[in-house]
Amino acid sequence: CIPKIGNKKQKKLVEYCGSAKAVYELSKRQLLEVDGIQERDAQAVLESKGQWDLEKEAEIFIRTGVSMVTLEDREFPKKLKDLPDGPYALFYKGRLPRQKSKTAAIVGARRCSSYGRAVALNLGEALASRGVSVISGMAAGIDSFGHWGAIRGGGNTYAVLGCGVDICYPKGARELYERIPIFGAVLSEYLPGTIPTPGQFPARNRLISGLADVVIVVEAKQRSGSLITADFALEQGKEIYAAPGRIDDALSAGCNELIRQGAGIVTSVDDLLCELELCTKIGIADEEEKEREKIENALEKEELMVYSCFGLCARNMEDLLQMTKIPASELADLLVRLQTKGWIEEFYKNHYRKK
Repeated sequence: CIPKIGNKKQKKLVEYCGSAKAVYELSKRQLLEVDGIQERDAQAVLESKGQWDLEKEAEIFIRTGVSMVTLEDREFPKKLKDLPDGPYALFYKGRLPRQKSKTAAIVGARRCSSYGRAVALNLGEALASRGVSVISGMAAGIDSFGHWGAIRGGGNTYAVLGCGVDICYPKGARELYERIPIFGAVLSEYLPGTIPTPGQFPARNRLISGLADVVIVVEAKQRSGSLITADFALEQGKEIYAAPGRIDDALSAGCNELIRQGAGIVTSVDDLLCELELCTKIGIADEEEKEREKIENALEKEELMVYSCFGLCARNMEDLLQMTKIPASELADLLVRLQTKGWIEEFYKNHYRKK
């Protein structure tokens, strides 16, 4: 809770001392012995210790219903433990995600279209009904509809806030703010009472992606906070999917650019569920099996090998050469045959996708 000490130095101090309690008991001389801790850092620790009223803060936690979990606790989300700039502690209202549960982030534009709203709701509901926890930021628009979809699906959902968890932001999300802890939790790295400021929201996006196994972007402008989340996800080695939109629609510019750069394409809710190996709804698996038999009966062995490389993601010639190990001239012939039979299409020079 020392305002002038960042996450990296907090972790360094705790790792050096073994616990936060041990850090609290250090003298100035001992603090300066820690690698990377400078005079101003040691002074900040000592000043904060002198001003901090532990009993008063504990009373605030009890009164507001806020809980805290730290890196020293077994319950701290494992998915956040290895983040280089991850927080030492999380504050939350509700219950923490189960450590082994699958998670998906649904993020996107605040001012979304009816199309984006429907996609977010349907994705949230479908994922939650299959046991996947939905992560987002409770912002207006796509984030909120992703949460509502998860609630409608009877599953778990978690909102990472850019302010203290005792503050409802945006104010218009009061009903959602009160419902989410019933189905999961509202979480934050910021102390209770921390008011929302613009700089805190891009930072919280790394926790949204950090908690998620996969990040799904539904409507995002060319410059969007959702793309910041996608960038964090890439750095963290997470899978990214995007819902495509019209090429002349500013709301879809960011998503279309992600797809151009190689993100998975959300062509339908059922296709995405199957791509994520979540086809458990009655009928979907059977339909997939029938479709698979149809494909196997219609294609020759080499054609099937190439066609099996296509999921929700488009593929270029280089991708297919690496995946199939088929000579370039033979692969080009197989691609022409698959196009002629109507199984794939070349939507850009040497770039192919399922029809």
